[in-house]
Amino acid sequence: MKVIEKIQNAEKEGKVAFSFEFFPPKTEVGVENLFDRMDLMVEHQPSFCDITWGAGGSTADLTLDISNKMQNMICVETMMHLTCTNMPVEKIDHALATIKANGIQNVLALRGDPPHGQDKFVQVEGGFACALDLVKHIRSKYGDYFGITVAGYPEAHPDMIKNDMGATEEDYQKDLAYLKLKVDAGADLIITQLFYDTDIYLKFVNDCRQIGIKCPIVPGIMPINNYNGFLRMAGFCKTKIPSEITAALEPIKDNEEAVRAYGIHLGTEMCKKILAHGIKTLHLYTLNMDKSALGILANLGLIDMTKIRRPLPWRPATNVLRTKENVRPIFWANRPRSYISRTIGWEQFPHGRWGDTRSPAYGALNDYQFLRRRSRSKKILEEWVVPLSSIEDIQEKFSNFCLGKLTSNPWSELDGLQPETGKINEKLEQLNRKGFLTINSQPAVNGEKSDSPSIGWGGPGGYVYQKAYVEFFCSPEKLNALVEKAKDLPFVTYIAVNKKGATAANIGPTDVNAVTWGVFPAKEVIQPTVVDPVSFMVWKDEAFQAWDQEWASLYPDGDPSRKILEEVQNSYYLVSVVDNDYIHGDLFSVFEEL
Repeated sequence: MKVIEKIQNAEKEGKVAFSFEFFPPKTEVGVENLFDRMDLMVEHQPSFCDITWGAGGSTADLTLDISNKMQNMICVETMMHLTCTNMPVEKIDHALATIKANGIQNVLALRGDPPHGQDKFVQVEGGFACALDLVKHIRSKYGDYFGITVAGYPEAHPDMIKNDMGATEEDYQKDLAYLKLKVDAGADLIITQLFYDTDIYLKFVNDCRQIGIKCPIVPGIMPINNYNGFLRMAGFCKTKIPSEITAALEPIKDNEEAVRAYGIHLGTEMCKKILAHGIKTLHLYTLNMDKSALGILANLGLIDMTKIRRPLPWRPATNVLRTKENVRPIFWANRPRSYISRTIGWEQFPHGRWGDTRSPAYGALNDYQFLRRRSRSKKILEEWVVPLSSIEDIQEKFSNFCLGKLTSNPWSELDGLQPETGKINEKLEQLNRKGFLTINSQPAVNGEKSDSPSIGWGGPGGYVYQKAYVEFFCSPEKLNALVEKAKDLPFVTYIAVNKKGATAANIGPTDVNAVTWGVFPAKEVIQPTVVDPVSFMVWKDEAFQAWDQEWASLYPDGDPSRKILEEVQNSYYLVSVVDNDYIHGDLFSVFEEL
């Protein structure tokens, strides 16, 4: 979706639209940490996030890669910066075609800063001289596909500012006139350069309106995180610093925590004043840090750090090709990025009901390195790679995870347990000690309010329902005992398969079972999570693969612990069990005496 549409929708709903900016880190570890931070911040549902294009196009390929993963793995509406620096038209079109193919619809069109080591911007041969040319090109070649954002400068563009007195009135007016040309050429949104005098921004908005600029003018807020960084950035952008800010910072400039706290306070007060003037959009320059940006939003009451709102039980995709998707198999609940990666080639995505538009072909794990973050692998190494001498040692690991004593799991991309698991974690722990090694579960829910902190999704005013579900590995003997017991339990359905593909089930191969649904005012019933036997047979390869690639491979070759894990992988069954009686059922009683 275009960012302008999201802002307009928020305005209709009387909501404030906020967003975050990030930049490409210089190292692989930095990129991985950035994705972790994005994941955390996107939980608070920003309208969009943008990623910068390095000076002189120095991070072009990395920016394209990060943009793709933001849109399609982190699942946040993504705006990519695109500059003219060192970019002939062919490179610009390659970048635009790439993000279009990746389902991204938003571009921030900029002239760009000079390359490192140069003082002035120089037009590259076969390229553009300014952002206006770039806006015209995007509109002429790509029509209305892209939402185009441009930069606005409340104190005039830095090139217009010749001394500490700021830009002359004549140069300021020239800059305004140029901004209007960019909007008239096809830009539908303006995000401003950072500022620290709110009155300057408000005057800028009024001046824009006076010359006929009608599109939203989003204020760019850069929290002060540390004193030296603040001075460096303000100096680079030639931003005026009000005397009261200088006076407040001077006595605390060497106390980083105090500076950050003041920055959050200042940012909060700036935003309050802006919101009080009827402007309902905020763009926060995060500098790849979360505390200050989230602190400001929390102070404004725009987010609640203790509650995470969920439109669906899983984070919806933002790729323009799959925005209507609202049904997924439950098996990838703890591996959402893997699911997205394996279905990214689908032409249609399930909407309303799983069987209506399902594509039967799942892709391979082609983005596996992104899924296996270094920090996660390191955590698994620390928590799971210990000497194993028996199956009881393996059961101990699974049990401890269910009790929250471990934060990583070879079968999960997520950190720790899902919030709803707290209702059943002790029962799961007991199940694991019986030899049923659980990797996915959900409790039964009968009409919980949709804004419940742990169970809710879909926003206030509705009710959500769940059938109890558990997925685990177990020995053939345990499976046989379960199958016998299930014969007398008509509400219990199961599917089981081993690594070689041998199966057991009491449902048909095409029997799709909705295990989560919600009822909301003025909407049809939404059923976002299903158990699908066909998908289960695809998931089983990934689930069995995790024994080796995510766990056993971390031991040296020939290690006895590795041999035990491989024996489990080759002999155990993967089992999915549903208790369809979500009102009176007790799924865990099925396993008593087994």
